[in-house]
Amino acid sequence: MKALVTGASGFIGSSLCPLLLERGLEVKAAALPGEDVGRLRDQGMEVCFGDLSERESVRGLADGVDVVFHLAGRVVDWGPRRLFYSAIFETTRNLLEECAGKVPRFVYVSSVCAIGMGIHLKGWKEDYGTTRTGIPYGDAKLDAERLLWESQGRGEIEVTVIRPANVIGPGSVWVRDILDKFQKSPLNLIDGSDFSASLICVDNLVEGMALAGTMPEAGGKTFHFRDDWDVTWKQYLTDLGALIGKKPSFSVPFRLAWYSGWYFEKAFAPLKLRPPFTRHTIGIMGRNLDIDNTRAKDELGWSTRVSYPEAMDKIGSWVRETLA
Repeated sequence: MKALVTGASGFIGSSLCPLLLERGLEVKAAALPGEDVGRLRDQGMEVCFGDLSERESVRGLADGVDVVFHLAGRVVDWGPRRLFYSAIFETTRNLLEECAGKVPRFVYVSSVCAIGMGIHLKGWKEDYGTTRTGIPYGDAKLDAERLLWESQGRGEIEVTVIRPANVIGPGSVWVRDILDKFQKSPLNLIDGSDFSASLICVDNLVEGMALAGTMPEAGGKTFHFRDDWDVTWKQYLTDLGALIGKKPSFSVPFRLAWYSGWYFEKAFAPLKLRPPFTRHTIGIMGRNLDIDNTRAKDELGWSTRVSYPEAMDKIGSWVRETLA
């Protein structure tokens, strides 16, 4: 079986590709022109170049491929809507058009944010409804999902959608960005940050992704992935901050933080500068996103294998090596 992986050199892709190779799959890694791909080639992958946002650039990309893992996208929490839709929606559309009628399975890595942002999602199952919230990242992910299901409905391709919760591990945005915030200014709690952090270790996630991409019964379904850890945002931020001698500051009410995020987004957009915080971040850190992961357990045999202490040990090693 041959897999095409977009975003292969990214945070999640860097863990997924070696696992697929270990499972006996051939891996074709898609990279942007000029991207450093030495490590990918050293691991035994075929490397191809192209800009997924340009339709002509993806022609022939899926030739000879049995399954696509589409990870590439925009993962920051701020910026113009057009950039999110270019990197998330348009790339998915272009790749889908290339794969339709040619590739048996298209695995799309979406996000818990596609369900809706700024709302509690504890116990939310895959077949519950979704909500557009006007936050570009979540809306673009949701529209990309809908595009894929429409294609499957026309009989063009079989789709599997992956919705991870908040993915952590060495180099994760939920590590790098938080540590950067700790270094620059106080990092506030939201509503006491007593809600579940709804985390998933990247090692546990890619295990589930590999199962979802290779098991026949996973076709045509959405899967939620979240680790069964009892960890609040307050605990995670405290543990992460301790790695660099920092700790979280005072708590801010959710509604104040949410509307302040909206104000900062508007105020900083003309300056093309990153706001101090955004509704995207507040909507994740200020709400319980413990989506239901029963389907992944029951139908894929997936489970949390790496524990929270083990995940934090790996992050700690990375921090000491990177920030020393």
